[in-house]
Amino acid sequence: MSGMIQDPKNDLSKALLDDLLPTHGEAIDPHEMARRDQRKTLPKRFYTQAHVDLRDGAHALLLDGKPAKTPGRKPLALPTQDAARLVADEWQAQAGQIDPATMPVTRIVNSALDGVAHEIDAVRDEIVKYAGSDLVCYRAAEPEGLAQSQALLWDPVLDFAREDLGARLVLAQGILFVDQPDHAIAAVRRAVEEVDGAIALACLHVMTTLTGSALIALAVARGQMSVEVAWAATHVDEDFQIRIWGADSDAIARRQRRWTEMKSAADLLVAVRVG
Repeated sequence: MSGMIQDPKNDLSKALLDDLLPTHGEAIDPHEMARRDQRKTLPKRFYTQAHVDLRDGAHALLLDGKPAKTPGRKPLALPTQDAARLVADEWQAQAGQIDPATMPVTRIVNSALDGVAHEIDAVRDEIVKYAGSDLVCYRAAEPEGLAQSQALLWDPVLDFAREDLGARLVLAQGILFVDQPDHAIAAVRRAVEEVDGAIALACLHVMTTLTGSALIALAVARGQMSVEVAWAATHVDEDFQIRIWGADSDAIARRQRRWTEMKSAADLLVAVRVG
């Protein structure tokens, strides 16, 4: 530990910034934060109770009654109680040490409040960019079993894009790049722009980058696909290879960590909208 936490109850914000959250110049992307945290010495848990309280119209995380803050020193507060409760549950679940790797919701919220909130248009652009080479548009010609599995899980995503978003995308075989029609990309952009708020947009961004598909992420966001089915759709090719060659333990562990991020983003998106 950096030694900055001497009396954490007297300087909670400083403790969080120095020992748990990014320092100046470090990325606030939730995935990069998780990798960085693995290289840091974990701080000891210095609070007894994590709970939520309504303050200034938002649901704030309090640690022993003191407000927690983001890396950018903003109040760690969310628009709904259910969303704030997800964050508080992660803090309450910490044992002897505070391990950010086990706090995916907190990482997403931090990145939303400190980063996404100031780069809304850029984040939207990045999500829409995925639609230009979306996972579900690139199909295998063979083997037949793989092609069938792709069609089974990916065709419903394309149906959703056409019927719900008004986006008719073009399919390609193999890795040969195909330009998507401007009207289709414009339709995806309209859907992304309807995702309101930095936290919701951060959730959509996380799901997009994890799946490699703006369409899958939007289907989850709109309640047209469960996060479990979305995850299966993301791993059609990988699962086909596993059935042939077997699974690698390291790859399984990485996939489980990414699934935790995916599920957390989907749960947070629901909570921030309806909580």
